Amino acid sequence: MTTLRWYFDFISPYSYLHWQKLKQLPQFAQIQTVPIAFGAVLHHLGNLGPAEIPAKRRFVYRQLLWTAQAEGTPLRFPPGHPFNPLSALRLCLAAGASTQAVDVLFDWIWRDGNAADSAAALREPAARLGIDDADSAIADPAVKEQLRRNTEAAIAAGVFGVPTLAIDDELFWGNDAHPLMAAVLADPGLLQQPEWQRLASLPVAVQRNR
Repeated sequence: MTTLRWYFDFISPYSYLHWQKLKQLPQFAQIQTVPIAFGAVLHHLGNLGPAEIPAKRRFVYRQLLWTAQAEGTPLRFPPGHPFNPLSALRLCLAAGASTQAVDVLFDWIWRDGNAADSAAALREPAARLGIDDADSAIADPAVKEQLRRNTEAAIAAGVFGVPTLAIDDELFWGNDAHPLMAAVLADPGLLQQPEWQRLASLPVAVQRNR
């Protein structure tokens, strides 16, 4: 049976947009949601996030609004971005990283435009998830450890961005790559095409000095 893991971070509006598409897949019930700390992935790779490059940030925000409108998905930015997503990630894990938890938190942050960078900011969505004490849930050492393990597992799997859908060991990154993901889910044999196989071992012709 195919293993499906979806790596995401609430800091990513692209993850929010992609989540809406995942829910329409016939395989949705098989997908394991894996909250990770995207900032730790960027640090491991020595990369900047899209919102950390001023000109890219301006472009990406406009493109996101356009994409959401084109896809018919309501999107409203939270009060500040980028923000610290650790509280939202930990709350999601405290709620079992269930479909409901992912839905409630994405809607709170990206549909309704609310802050999500502290336990105080997340008390309302926590209550919706049956968690009366958001502070304790977010501070739970077991929850913190689970987030760390999720992130380390993502790095070990080769994840370099969010959202990423892992179909067994193959990684498919980005909201705009959803049609490719759906095609491979429908026909895994696509990955065996000769040209696709050739590209897997294509030599690197030049490398930048760092």
